[in-house]
Amino acid sequence: MKHSTPIALCAALLATACASPLTAQVPDTLKPAANESLAMIVAAKGVQIYECRARKDGSGVEWAFVAPDADLFDARGLTIGRHGAGPYWQARDGSRVVGTVQARADAPVASAIPWLLLVTRSTGPDGTFGKVTSIQRINTVGGLAPSTPCTRDATGSSVRVDYTAEYRLFAPR
Repeated sequence: MKHSTPIALCAALLATACASPLTAQVPDTLKPAANESLAMIVAAKGVQIYECRARKDGSGVEWAFVAPDADLFDARGLTIGRHGAGPYWQARDGSRVVGTVQARADAPVASAIPWLLLVTRSTGPDGTFGKVTSIQRINTVGGLAPSTPCTRDATGSSVRVDYTAEYRLFAPR
């Protein structure tokens, strides 16, 4: 019974992906390089962390994105790794990549964080994620900054907002 929640998550993500025409409509700006092919698809369930901070221009305060914090699941619903600040994706075998956003597109659902294309570099040993060169974040649900105002009195406070996403990992052909 330990894996019932991840299995339910993966089943829900798969059902959503199969039922949604949006899955097939990844914007051209988020396509990986021509010399890459899909290596694996992993589901993520976790939070996007925001902090109430002073704006860079000094004109007040705002919710600022800090980091993701999520578990990664394979198609069977088994936990295969973690996703965190950097951002990084780390498999249980220690292989790890760090990503840099190359392109973004609004999610088809206004209440979800944007879809992304990230280029990656390996920062760990060879293994599950060691050859990954780019990652798409698609089919996002939730994760947006809080709609409640960030006030000067709340400066320094943080909020964890639930999200799910599908990460498509690409490697050289």
